Amino acid sequence: MGFTVAITGRPNVGKSTLFNRLLEQRKAIVDNVSGVTRDRQYGVADWNGKNFNVIDTGGFVPDSEDIFETEIRKQVKIAIEEANAIIFMTDVSTGITSLDESMAEILRRSTKPVFLAVNKVDNAERQLDATEFYSLGFDNIFFISSMSGSGSGELLDAITELIPPEDETDEAANEVPRFAIIGQPNVGKSSLLNALVGKERTIVSDIAGTTRDTIHTHYNLFQKDFILIDTAGLRKKNKEKDDLEFYSVIRAVNAMDEADVCLLVLDAEKGITAQDVNIFSLAARKGKGVVLLVNKWDLLEKSTNTARDYEKHLKEKIAPFTDVPVLFISAKEKTRIFQAMEIALKVYENRKRRIATSKLNEVMLKAVAAHHAPVVRGNTVKIKYIMQLPTAVPSFAFFTNYPDDIKTPYKNYLENQLRASFDFKGVPVRIFFRKK
Repeated sequence: MGFTVAITGRPNVGKSTLFNRLLEQRKAIVDNVSGVTRDRQYGVADWNGKNFNVIDTGGFVPDSEDIFETEIRKQVKIAIEEANAIIFMTDVSTGITSLDESMAEILRRSTKPVFLAVNKVDNAERQLDATEFYSLGFDNIFFISSMSGSGSGELLDAITELIPPEDETDEAANEVPRFAIIGQPNVGKSSLLNALVGKERTIVSDIAGTTRDTIHTHYNLFQKDFILIDTAGLRKKNKEKDDLEFYSVIRAVNAMDEADVCLLVLDAEKGITAQDVNIFSLAARKGKGVVLLVNKWDLLEKSTNTARDYEKHLKEKIAPFTDVPVLFISAKEKTRIFQAMEIALKVYENRKRRIATSKLNEVMLKAVAAHHAPVVRGNTVKIKYIMQLPTAVPSFAFFTNYPDDIKTPYKNYLENQLRASFDFKGVPVRIFFRKK
């Protein structure tokens, strides 16, 4: 299981700025106006060789102040329930507000680790003002400036201390493929699982997972065992759309950590949305295999090239990682759902693929000779040797005289050559340049 940290706090305390800093990219929109973050933002943070999931709980756009406070408290409760640790953000420039106190009261009753981050502490005077926040009663308190980054290192040190070191042998030892069915609510994840279960009826066991409503189904299909991690279990109730989306995001992120291959289910009528692209990018960054399943294909009006054009549009959205299987299915009609499992098993095999060093050098050195790396500052870049690294995700080391001078376009060329010569469809490929 991965480690998930949720950033909570009342509006406009700098949650999104901290989120962007932890991910080292500008992903969340930042503004001085309250309630700018409406969508759930999520990503992976790396610190001292450890990585963890980060979820920015964001704000709500209120109809009234009372509704607003209720919704904020609700998201805090969801974070407590679903995340492994919580960053509770406050703002030294406004001091402790009634909403801060209300949230602190909820968080103090939690058994989850809470890190109180007092934001905007960027001078000696504010350092003194920030001592007021000790009265909230938390042991782990950090004075930070999410804008400049001061104090964030100490906060990250404290968070990563809670994360156990990865056991490299775990994935190798676990030979049963794990497939996570992920995607937004109401795209047909439950229908897909039910169609598979109803048809085959070869379930060995249903084990409730550690994340609520995540079901692990041990399956035997095509004379192969695999485990389906179903993150469906979500039902839209009343008008709690924000809560539902927040639950679905955390569960999808946690399910990804357990999986070898992610089956990302899309709604054919809605197409691929920004949140789908976020989930896809996160799975790729985590090194998981990915299969895109376009569900409800039976409901779409089709002409001769509908599937071809649809797939082309999908791949434009997910670029640059486009070497991904796309399958058009209907869970309701049971169209191509078993083919989807065959493809997932193939992607699983691709992810485990190991290329002999002799074969790798024979093929890739020819590709290098056919198209040399650009000359940098008068230096001729030479690649002498290639080897595959012993990692769970297909990773390759290219030994060269000037590793820092090889730019992204040439790296992309080498990846394309690897994909053209060896089947890594559906799997992220990592390339590293090392000094020879």
